[in-house]
Amino acid sequence: MERIEVLEESDREVPEAAPGSGVSRRGRWAAIVAGAAALLAVGGMLAATVIKSPAQAAAEARPPERTVLTSPVEYRVLTSSVIVRGQVVAGQSVDVAPQMSGGADAATPVVTKLPVKQGANVKAGQVVLEVSGRPVFALPGKVPMYRDLKPGAKGSDVRQLQRALRDLGHGTGSDADGTFGAGTKTALNSLYAAIGYDPLPALDDGGEGVKAAQQAVTQAKRAVAEAEAADGADAERNLGYAREDLHRARADLAEAKAAAGPRLPAGEVVFLQGFPARVDSVAGRVGGPVDGTVMTVSAGRLQVRAYLQEHQKGLVHKGQRVRIYSEVTGAEARATVGYLAESFTAPGGGEGDGQSGSAGEQSGASGQQGQSGYLLRADPDRPLDPKLAGQDVRLTIEAARTDGKALVVPITALTAGADGRTTVTVVEADGRQRRVEVRTGTAGDGFVAVEPVGSARLAESEQVVTGVKREGIGP
Repeated sequence: MERIEVLEESDREVPEAAPGSGVSRRGRWAAIVAGAAALLAVGGMLAATVIKSPAQAAAEARPPERTVLTSPVEYRVLTSSVIVRGQVVAGQSVDVAPQMSGGADAATPVVTKLPVKQGANVKAGQVVLEVSGRPVFALPGKVPMYRDLKPGAKGSDVRQLQRALRDLGHGTGSDADGTFGAGTKTALNSLYAAIGYDPLPALDDGGEGVKAAQQAVTQAKRAVAEAEAADGADAERNLGYAREDLHRARADLAEAKAAAGPRLPAGEVVFLQGFPARVDSVAGRVGGPVDGTVMTVSAGRLQVRAYLQEHQKGLVHKGQRVRIYSEVTGAEARATVGYLAESFTAPGGGEGDGQSGSAGEQSGASGQQGQSGYLLRADPDRPLDPKLAGQDVRLTIEAARTDGKALVVPITALTAGADGRTTVTVVEADGRQRRVEVRTGTAGDGFVAVEPVGSARLAESEQVVTGVKREGIGP
């Protein structure tokens, strides 16, 4: 039978080895396969350098990464602000330190009653303290009490007393405004009766002056009657003299009566600017001597007091707008700078814009002992919540403001050249940079308003260089 030899297709394609090479046909085939694999690998690498995905192509089309930090140009109203801490205090703070009147043999004044406690509210006409049996009460008014008010007295302090008496329902009759007359006497007597005390007399003679004047009138009347009944050549003349004496006696009696009556001692009243007032502290105790301040009372509309430092004072002036914010309650309010001291207040010192009197002394920066700087007072547009009294709050004072919207850049974007020109550097979308000369305006909170000079262009949202990006810093 004939033997048929079957060869693989690949074997038939492999050329014969050179005679004497010692290499079989199958070995030659393995070498050919390895060479083909190497060619395919090289081809894949070449294809990879030519064929790109859309994402890769877009990424490579972007401009190179910037080496500078930029910030957009904004178009807005720029406000320059000064931020300080302040304390909510009453418009008036009074140290009640009564100086009770008395003779040479009078004992040292002693606190005999303390009807109010710290934190209590005080209303007009209320007794806040009793010293040696005499009351100290509060009345509405701004004029300090610097003297005893007696019948016949005239002045703005008398006018203030009359107004306070009328407000409490004690009419002053037909007395002229600012004159302590009969109607004011009646009203003052009525006030003392309402609080449960007798007023001190204006005269310390126990009423003897009026009695003596009344007796003189009585005697003069009798002399007139006798002269009218007499006959003779001198009767008419004697009657005339008697009538003159009676007229004079009646005038003296009227004067004595006018000078008599109740008086308001300076040590028995504290005039406060507004009610209800508040007892801030009580230093005295029942049975203790009156030696200085017995209690401190605050009154009037709440305001905020703060201290500016030297570098801040030049940015603030009276009339500037202020924002008040309480971190405790979240309450916000608007105010105006109502007062700014010209002189520096040292720690522990005080500078205020209030007044002082006999029964009460106006304190300066209430509750801010130990602070230093230029005292500032912010007056709220509307009354503050009484609960804010004594709180520490934040004041944002509008020191400067652009006239409408303006182009605004960070201050770090400005460059001052040797030629004195100020420029900003704009970075275009393709990464190119151009310098723009600008004039600067209002600055505040790290920004400054700018205006391009001449034909220079600068628009909102353009990116300006603010710094150089360093390795490991920046986005």
